[in-house]
Amino acid sequence: MTVKQTLHIKSLEVVESQITTILNVIKGIQEALLSETKSSAGDKHETGRAMLQLEREKAGNQLANTENLKHVLYKIDASSHSKIIGLGSVVFTSQNHYFIAISIGKLTTETNNFYAISPTTPIGKLLMGKTEGDIIVFNNQKIKIDQVL
Repeated sequence: MTVKQTLHIKSLEVVESQITTILNVIKGIQEALLSETKSSAGDKHETGRAMLQLEREKAGNQLANTENLKHVLYKIDASSHSKIIGLGSVVFTSQNHYFIAISIGKLTTETNNFYAISPTTPIGKLLMGKTEGDIIVFNNQKIKIDQVL
């Protein structure tokens, strides 16, 4: 398995785990809403239900955002190779290594640490469209692109 395929699978695993967690939260909220019984303090009951509804809405938004990340990952062909940095590229630089996909933080392979970043992040924007040997300036530091997979 290539480095790109490994990073792609790890990214999908992270997103699937996030989706499972959010679905469990939504299920817990649904159960809490169903078990909420009307007490003699009617206002307290209504406030509790309103808070649960807000939490459910928030979790629903998180689920939609995470599903969008999953769709971005499905657009990536992990078997393709391009010398020009784009979505799905694995980039080795003089400072860090990057997987241009979605922003989910550090991913570790057997040999290296990579930062999974979105093309819309500040460093992602600078890297997009560049090739091996190019130099970018980020935070007043020159960073050389050593290899693109």
